[in-house]
Amino acid sequence: MKTKFAIGCLVQWYECDIIEEYLDSLTDAINAYDGEVMIDFYISKNQDLEKCISNDQLQKCINKIYTKIVDVCWYKSTVHGMDETKLVSIADYRREFNEMYCDQVDVLMWGESDALIPKQTFNILNNLHVQVKDTTPKYLGFFGTCKMWDDTWKCIEHTDFTDKPFIDGDTENWWSLRYDMNKREMNEINEKVEELDVRVISPHKFNGCGLVISSEVIKAGINIPKSVFFIHEDSAFMMMTNKVLGNIPQYLIKNILLVHNRKHKNKRKYIMNEQDLDDKDPGGKRRKHQWYNLANKMCEQNYINLFNPNYKSYTWLDVFKQTKQ
Repeated sequence: MKTKFAIGCLVQWYECDIIEEYLDSLTDAINAYDGEVMIDFYISKNQDLEKCISNDQLQKCINKIYTKIVDVCWYKSTVHGMDETKLVSIADYRREFNEMYCDQVDVLMWGESDALIPKQTFNILNNLHVQVKDTTPKYLGFFGTCKMWDDTWKCIEHTDFTDKPFIDGDTENWWSLRYDMNKREMNEINEKVEELDVRVISPHKFNGCGLVISSEVIKAGINIPKSVFFIHEDSAFMMMTNKVLGNIPQYLIKNILLVHNRKHKNKRKYIMNEQDLDDKDPGGKRRKHQWYNLANKMCEQNYINLFNPNYKSYTWLDVFKQTKQ
């Protein structure tokens, strides 16, 4: 019996120019697998944090995202959201996705709008699940990832990236942190593989882009704490997993690349007051906003103090209160 999967992705309105690449790669992966894959999207048009340059442009962005989803995989997708009054962060979405699908499927996967999904994904994960579900039913999974920013991440970097140098600001070399890789380039790397390099990572090391979670982990009560209201949701999820289930297996398919174009030049288009900022560093654009730096710091403090009985968690109200001061 084939493994049943669910993969979910939050799409912010300003990500309209990158979502097609994610969808194209996901469609290839789904078409290569003869089992069931449930696809979930939440399209956010909320502007509490980032405001669009105009209402007309906002509607164009939403229409573009929705049209691409309909064109590529409408027949297999659940699309929800689009409530402009509701602020939904990546932490909120992934928490709800885990809860929504853990009783419907065997394995969950966190998609991301700036990701490219290997076409081998679900066949590899099916084989893995079939092999381990009776001996280690609670497990995590991850594919080899692109270049990261320090050596602590080398254990999960794809084989071709691990020994490449880190050059800050480099956008030209395919292995660079800030290089925008396309699907063809990813496929060329993955098609060279003759034998999978599967490892067990201990202690756990992963980020949220492409994280694979057996549904038994969520059923055991593990999820992203609500105190982590914005980012650092992957770190908080790891801490909760370790606290409740201990060092369960994290299987890494190191020589299959799942692309994370985290610095994609088209990632933050149409955001008010960002038009004149450096397009090579979308993350740097976020750091120009006071609310981002506050929310980042508060979320970090919240997850660091998850198990501190004397700590009171920050919320969005604290962020907005300090932003107005």
